[in-house]
Amino acid sequence: MITIWVPKRLVEIDLYNVAARSPRELAQFSEESYNRRVNYAAQKIRGSGAKIVMLTGPSASGKTTSAHCIARALEQQGTPAQVVSLDNFFKGAQFYPKMPDGTLDYENPDTLDLQLIKQCLRELSETGKTTLPVYDFSAEKRSDQVEPVDLQGGVCIVEGIHALNPELTGLVKGDDIYRVYAGLREEYCIDGRRVINTQDIRLCRRTLRDASTRGRSPEKTLAMWERVLDGETRYIKGFKSSADFLLDTSFTYELGLISRLLGIVRRQFTLEGHNAELWDETARRFEHVAPLELELLPAGSMLREFYGGKV
Repeated sequence: MITIWVPKRLVEIDLYNVAARSPRELAQFSEESYNRRVNYAAQKIRGSGAKIVMLTGPSASGKTTSAHCIARALEQQGTPAQVVSLDNFFKGAQFYPKMPDGTLDYENPDTLDLQLIKQCLRELSETGKTTLPVYDFSAEKRSDQVEPVDLQGGVCIVEGIHALNPELTGLVKGDDIYRVYAGLREEYCIDGRRVINTQDIRLCRRTLRDASTRGRSPEKTLAMWERVLDGETRYIKGFKSSADFLLDTSFTYELGLISRLLGIVRRQFTLEGHNAELWDETARRFEHVAPLELELLPAGSMLREFYGGKV
């Protein structure tokens, strides 16, 4: 199958600022646009006849919540759907491969029990049933619990950063798998000069989510960012061309939410050295963006994965 990629949109920040004068209309337009993309993805999945959907995307692309959004759309269109996270297949911290400097390589596919993933995928493909492991994140090891899955003639959406890796999908018939890549496709410019790219948006999503919902200082998130990007290059983006569908996870009005939150979070945490420079450089990119209030976020918005908490 030939995958047709949607070109990235380059939006003038001045045009965004004009639209932001009617914030509720802009938010509604952005949310409805994303929902149309999700519904179209569900239609394509149903049309493919696949039992298993493998969904991936880079960090903070919204792949986890988007997987659940697609599952709901499939249900509404008459196809039972369940979401399975590859995170449950982690082997445990003691088995993680290490980087040359001795730190754990969290992005490496060898953090996962690849043989068990293959077994579960094969069982789902052949019988529609399998038994999943359950990972205990607090103890950083696999728990004694398991979770039975029965597709009941429907679809299983498997989400995770390694979901398109042939090491995971190679033992399943091609017709039984539909591959989805979730990624942002909207960037922002001033007089045609790009000033905010998709990587900037993802960095903001990740740091603001960690600060607001996990109480984690941007210092820790920023310190890992270069390693995260390196892992994406090594383990995710190379398989992007194998996707059957590209799900655009951009929201135009998100620009104003980020603009509102950047300064608030910066005042709450102390940053030093390179991390402070990275954060302040990112914040400067949003200086010309009209801020918007978090109250614009609908209860079921995908963006609540990143901005659902209070800061």
